[in-house]
Amino acid sequence: MQLNHYTSKFTKQGFPIILISDNVSHAANLGSLFRTADAFGVAHLILGGPVVELGRKFTKTSRATEQAVSFEQLETLEEKIEDLKSQNYTLIALEITDHSRPVSEINLPKNAKIAFIIGDESHGVSASLLDCCDHTVHIEMYGQNSSMNVVQATSIALYEFTKKITATL
Repeated sequence: MQLNHYTSKFTKQGFPIILISDNVSHAANLGSLFRTADAFGVAHLILGGPVVELGRKFTKTSRATEQAVSFEQLETLEEKIEDLKSQNYTLIALEITDHSRPVSEINLPKNAKIAFIIGDESHGVSASLLDCCDHTVHIEMYGQNSSMNVVQATSIALYEFTKKITATL
């Protein structure tokens, strides 16, 4: 029998991960980010950039997870990034760069607090935020395309992070 969220045996768990979106603006992607944040026990979600109206398309894809996930909207992220650094968060950006490493290779110290930055659908993580990060990771891909949907990529990376965090507990 197929289980649903009422009958599954998953144990609710939270992780010290703050997910930061740098100008992600498509309503369907934002709704899916909330579902992904909820699924992976993300502590807080920050929507960076111009305030986006969380309308009907958002609601359809979020499936009410915005009521379960702590979040805020900030037009600029630089001050928040500095605040997180002062709180000893490890800043990790998801972006393909000359210096990025596969997300599967990242080592996370025990009890690591992670600020995970993802970029907008067209331009990725801004250069100013990349410069602030401790690590830049990418997802290894084997086809001809060099990118995937921001939420799909975020899900893969969060899976890797939570797998590593739970292995150290």
